[in-house]
Amino acid sequence: MTALCIDFGGTRIKVGVLDEGHILAATELPNTGRESDLEAVVAAATTLSEQAAGYEGIGIALPGVVDRSRGALVAAHDKYDWATGRDLRDWAGAAFGAPAVVENDARAALLGETTYGCAVGATDAVLLTLGTGIGTAAMMDGVLLRGARDHAGILGGHITVDLDGPPCNCGNVGCAEAVASTWALRRDVAADADLAEALADDGVPSAAVAPGLKDLFEHADDPRVAPTVDRYLRAWSAAIVGLCHAYDPSVVIVSGGVMRSAGLVLPRLTELVHGHLWSSSYRPPLVTPAAPEHSVLLGLSAAVSRKDLP
Repeated sequence: MTALCIDFGGTRIKVGVLDEGHILAATELPNTGRESDLEAVVAAATTLSEQAAGYEGIGIALPGVVDRSRGALVAAHDKYDWATGRDLRDWAGAAFGAPAVVENDARAALLGETTYGCAVGATDAVLLTLGTGIGTAAMMDGVLLRGARDHAGILGGHITVDLDGPPCNCGNVGCAEAVASTWALRRDVAADADLAEALADDGVPSAAVAPGLKDLFEHADDPRVAPTVDRYLRAWSAAIVGLCHAYDPSVVIVSGGVMRSAGLVLPRLTELVHGHLWSSSYRPPLVTPAAPEHSVLLGLSAAVSRKDLP
């Protein structure tokens, strides 16, 4: 089944036409954070559908809690305010004349990687996406976990990893996301002149261009950066251990732009996770997608192909 897939990301909006996980045409748009982004998506989709001969269903993903029964974003904390409470299935029906499914982006990414990507065939899996925040999702016995109010599995980034840690925008303190994410790194850089100087070594002042996790790991050998790298890895491993204890996966998918440094991240993360799991727990492999930027689109394609539609 051919699907129009729309991934409303933190900084970019990805739009693609896919057929059973095969990308027929795709493009990216800037995320302005305004409702006018919908008009830009319609224009982009119109062009893509002409290139790919149309589509039979729509898949839409957003960060945050998504009420699938209403096709609406419930909460995303400072992101996509215009979408909160809005039935995007109605919008998609009016704009494209096709039925739509609306899903949390991490759940879509997990479905994509277990259907078409780095964990094909896995029926028990968890995913951790490292970026502006930390997104997670879980699958057990081939079923994406959602829970009574669509919160299950997706709040792994808000597992407490430091009881005396910094406040999180979710209302908790010491969340993995509050300790080790892109927005946490910006706070750390502002508070640590040595770290800021190290991440500006390429001649770009840190005040002018906010550093990301990729920048942090590209400078991991710098003694001014190494303690922060170690703290972030320990925070991520603690979150993964919590997910493994809760869901007992056969594989852990670690995704995000920072995984361009997978050779540095995965071995240390695997060592930490396997070293801290319950004694009799299975030590699952940690894997990363070949093209993490496409995971959500692949998952939306799978959702439409499985007729996960109203």
